[in-house]
Amino acid sequence: MSKEAANPPEAPKSYAESGVNHWPNRMAFYLAAVGSAVGFGNIWRFPALAFRHGGGAFFIPYLMALFLIGLPILILEISLGQYYQTSVVGVYGSMHKKLRGIGVSSVLLSFVLVTYYSALLAWVVNAFFDSFGSEDPWAENAAGAGNATAYMLNEVIGGKTVSKDGNPTRLVWANAAYLLLVWFFIFLCLAFGMKWTGRIAYFTMGFPIILLFVFLFRAVSLEGAGGGIKQYIGQWDMTVLEKGDVWSEAVAQIFFSLSVCFGVMIAYGAACPRTEPALLNSFVVGLSNSVFSFISGLAVFAALGHLSFLTDTPVAKLKFEGLSLVFGTWPVVLGTLPGGEHWVRLLFFNLFLLGIDSAFSLVEAPVSIIMDKAGLKMQRWMVCAIICTLSYFSSLLYVTDAGLSFLDVVDFYINFTLILLGFFETFSAGWIFGIEEQIKTFGVDAVITYMSANFLSVFAASLVWFTAEENNVWGGFVTLIVVYFFFFAMTLYHLYVKVKEDPSCGTLEYLLEQLAFGNVFYLAKEMSHVVGVLPKAWAVLIKQFIPQVLLILFINLAVTKNKVGETAFGHYGEYAAWPYQTIGIASVCFAFVIIMVGFSISDLFASFDATAHGNIKALEYTSTSDSSDEEYITGREVAKKEDVEANK
Repeated sequence: MSKEAANPPEAPKSYAESGVNHWPNRMAFYLAAVGSAVGFGNIWRFPALAFRHGGGAFFIPYLMALFLIGLPILILEISLGQYYQTSVVGVYGSMHKKLRGIGVSSVLLSFVLVTYYSALLAWVVNAFFDSFGSEDPWAENAAGAGNATAYMLNEVIGGKTVSKDGNPTRLVWANAAYLLLVWFFIFLCLAFGMKWTGRIAYFTMGFPIILLFVFLFRAVSLEGAGGGIKQYIGQWDMTVLEKGDVWSEAVAQIFFSLSVCFGVMIAYGAACPRTEPALLNSFVVGLSNSVFSFISGLAVFAALGHLSFLTDTPVAKLKFEGLSLVFGTWPVVLGTLPGGEHWVRLLFFNLFLLGIDSAFSLVEAPVSIIMDKAGLKMQRWMVCAIICTLSYFSSLLYVTDAGLSFLDVVDFYINFTLILLGFFETFSAGWIFGIEEQIKTFGVDAVITYMSANFLSVFAASLVWFTAEENNVWGGFVTLIVVYFFFFAMTLYHLYVKVKEDPSCGTLEYLLEQLAFGNVFYLAKEMSHVVGVLPKAWAVLIKQFIPQVLLILFINLAVTKNKVGETAFGHYGEYAAWPYQTIGIASVCFAFVIIMVGFSISDLFASFDATAHGNIKALEYTSTSDSSDEEYITGREVAKKEDVEANK
């Protein structure tokens, strides 16, 4: 391990030594990272997924997705951020200089997301102040949930003036003003460094945790609450596990709710001392996010059970997800309680706090890469001011009267980019890291055929699974096996020839093991010297499981049909080609183009890569690199050794 790599500039060994751009303590990191992960989706999407997909049975694919996909990617991002103490572009540049475009694309994705997320926060602020007015729809009786939703869509969002062809006709000035307020809050949360951001997170995430339990205890005390909770987790329909879409939705929920692939967790990891236990921290963040989702579901469905009791309407026929839940059903239920108007305002205030954490974390990603730019002498608050100003004007699209339609479309298409970036992220760590040395050691034919066995087989099988006129599950598996073993046999042949030509290179079994795991085991081991133990099981998932699964998900999403039998990509919902589908498709294509441009012109984004201008030395995998089972030395032990040497 290079001493330069072990000691990047200004990398604190403990929180006590941390500066203004590092977390003040571990709890601040936990609250900020959990706040980034926890958002509106934990309240309005997760409980609905569990209800629709077999109740308690949904937790089987959900937990598998958490431990096999979500947490490994989170561990990868936090570990790389800590190890290199740099932004997402520098992290990808450390894998290979041609991969810097993935980091830039991740930051652009976070920018796209936060532009409409901030508009959603503006609607929450508008609803909060509207709850003090005389036309407050949430103070009606329990039967007024539909009226409250309609009021939100038509009056607060302003959708009543949309043209007949669905296009915007005006800017909703009230929401534009509230949007400005939202971006001012985001600026204040970021402008004065991560130490300040961490202190803010004590309130913006700590208070919602308290409020969540307040809402839960109040909801479960209501008459009929038990019926709602039974609908949520009390029924286990195991037959839903036979449906492929249940597994896809579980993976999507985990993947999209942990704030991975936006550059956020890499930036947050970089603000930790290098010797922090990355594995432990990742588990705390990931499990906290899931626990919050589960408890939110209890609070939501307990309230829905009470509404079902009051209106004598089955829970299944109530609005239990999306805007209809958080701006219609749930606040109307709270409005029926004694002092109901205060409960409604508390709910909207809670939603704002949950959203603002996610919003300022998404802005941290572009701030971090600009602050890493070589030769930049601009202060952090100035960078934050410029980004927030540009983001505000970009967000105005979503506070037109057709803002909800734009939000819905872009939110759908952003899924393609997110899965694509997740694939490239794990593919980079598992397959591209050290590939030049692998080609030198094993030969280009062995490397390419082994890669083909893993990915061409998955691609071919996915085409059979998802494009055949009938559901051909077994045909897909047969295709997977045949294509895999064809290329794997070719790999064995090339390695066999290598052994015959040069017996000193090792046995066939040794070469195959090194080709399959050598580079990723080395990556895990070297980072373990600094960030704490990273299990080999994690490394195996990063290379041999997650990128393949994400490729399957991407193909599945790309060929998914809408209600009239057309592919959803390009024909999502009932939106017109211009401007809706065009904007959505352009966002996906632009992200892909950035990745390809970075691959083709590797030095284009070099100024944002700290590993390129000498500040940090990237890890280099060689054929003589030791990836054996030698016991890992933890980061704390390394720090102690360095302190002893310094004292000498």
